[in-house]
Amino acid sequence: MFATLSDRLADTFKNLRGKGRLSEADIDATAREIRIALLEADVALPVVKEFTAAVKERARGEEVSGALNPAQQVIKIVNEELVSILGGETRRLRYAKSGPTVIMLAGLQGAGKTTLAAKLAKYLKDQDKTPVLVACDLQRPNAVQQLQVNGQRVGVPVFAPEPGNGVGDPVSVAKASIEHARRSLHDVVIVDTAGRLGVDAEMMQQAADIRDAVQPDEVLFVVDAMIGQDAVSTAQAFLDGVGFDGVVLTKLDGDARGGAALSIRSVTGKPVMFASSGEKMTDFDVFHPDRMASRILDMGDVMTLIEQAEKAFDAEQAEKAAGKLLGGQGEFTLDDFLEQMQQVRKLGSLSSILGMLPGMGQMREQLADFDERSIDRIQAIIQSMTPAERANPKIIDGSRRARIAKGCGQQVSDVNQLVDRFFEARKMMQQMAKGGGIPGMPGMPGMGGGRKGKQKPAARKGKARRSGNPAKAAQPKPAPAAKGSPFGSPDGQPVDYEKAAKDLNLPSDLSKYLR
Repeated sequence: MFATLSDRLADTFKNLRGKGRLSEADIDATAREIRIALLEADVALPVVKEFTAAVKERARGEEVSGALNPAQQVIKIVNEELVSILGGETRRLRYAKSGPTVIMLAGLQGAGKTTLAAKLAKYLKDQDKTPVLVACDLQRPNAVQQLQVNGQRVGVPVFAPEPGNGVGDPVSVAKASIEHARRSLHDVVIVDTAGRLGVDAEMMQQAADIRDAVQPDEVLFVVDAMIGQDAVSTAQAFLDGVGFDGVVLTKLDGDARGGAALSIRSVTGKPVMFASSGEKMTDFDVFHPDRMASRILDMGDVMTLIEQAEKAFDAEQAEKAAGKLLGGQGEFTLDDFLEQMQQVRKLGSLSSILGMLPGMGQMREQLADFDERSIDRIQAIIQSMTPAERANPKIIDGSRRARIAKGCGQQVSDVNQLVDRFFEARKMMQQMAKGGGIPGMPGMPGMGGGRKGKQKPAARKGKARRSGNPAKAAQPKPAPAAKGSPFGSPDGQPVDYEKAAKDLNLPSDLSKYLR
């Protein structure tokens, strides 16, 4: 979504490289480029003016570190200002001290409230909560059925006493849901309300009546991040007519310019609390302003990647695979490789995973052209092998490779390429697992591998080392010690082990070990 903004900012920072200091002209030119980049990203004009004024003031100030070059100074300032207009700190849900916590969703029709209600329910369920979904959207056709289907997908019950499709009173349903939650011991109630194609008095009145009936702990305004400047005006209308505590951005995986995400917080003063970035029920997470700013500036989002990996990866399987790479638990096989690949797929698409790494904005076109089905083809090739072939790919000869290719519908060259790359990857992973570093790279401090420094030649076998001091060299050499058993007496005589054992007064059951 922020591709255009990221590219424009990257070009702006690139122009500052090689400069020894920031002049007044450099600051003005940089601020102008940032202003153009934000306006092209559809950021609200008041927000753009405030942002560029803050950047110019700080760039001229004395706070700039002398250890940073001009490009780094501007990136640091822009990053901190982006975090500020996105909310500064991460805002979490407030839970009720007694009784069920009531969360009400409001927004226009088509913003994705019904799907987001199920995503929020799954998120809370993973937080060891027991949520219940409430179908108060009785206006839109099949809205109740959609919520029931989504609730079944995430394993969360749905309270829907009315069929919807224009039948039923949403305020009565909302009131009844609180008592239902208390009886069935649900600690969170998520109320899905109706929307309209535009802001009108009827929708506002209905939302206000539901709010008054259930007294929600949190009112979340759900906004489509792709509708641009209209998102800001709609948010302001809802804030004046109903009021809300936080914003949820949906469709962040779209190709819109994303100015709404940068504008809503500054215009309404309400924080962005959650973000939805896909169609899957797991494509939902807490909104972190600092991480979003890092993504915009192509610094990556490694923390989110780590958190997703902790949720998706099986620690036992990972430990088992690491043990095999170290050689202590058998050989790392194609079955293990397939298991690791399937765990990676749980994180989502590989293009989105790679997009969280720093500097990947320069490879945006390659990531967009990445074929996600290549993993399916690799899986088909591996599963077309026999268990013996997966355990030891070295036994796969030419005829077997042709049979595997025919069985999975791929070319023989694809099978050859997979087997060759597997051996190369396994060799590199084994070296890295044992602390050997990456092949071809110099050794890192505290790790093995790399080119070793010069070592002193070992002393020649059979010859004693001679001192360089003439006085010490002229001294007579000491007589060699008597050669005897390493476990014997100093005079070299053999030891009577049976007599020594009797002197120790060992228990009778240990005597068999001395024979």
